[in-house]
Amino acid sequence: MGFRENLKDELTYQDITVKELASRTGISKHTIDHYLTKNGSQPQAELAVKIAQALNVTVEALVLGKDYDFPKIQRDLPDLNKQLEALSDRDYEFVKRIVKKLI
Repeated sequence: MGFRENLKDELTYQDITVKELASRTGISKHTIDHYLTKNGSQPQAELAVKIAQALNVTVEALVLGKDYDFPKIQRDLPDLNKQLEALSDRDYEFVKRIVKKLI
């Protein structure tokens, strides 16, 4: 798979819209849409880095499709963070204590 397919997969996996990615990166929605089209080009290195950082994955994962363990762990962090933020203060402190015991 190439950049286009890997980017599409990552956006789907993280449930992120092109508009949201554009907002996170400062790259225009039109430009990102172009990367996602069948005849689209790959971004310049600087823009690929911005996209990877916004998605919390490596550039290699987007360009080459390599799936490393470290980025996998990082992918779950946005969802986990949302869940933690939704907890009551009491439950949040309880989870923190559990995590400290696991480390």
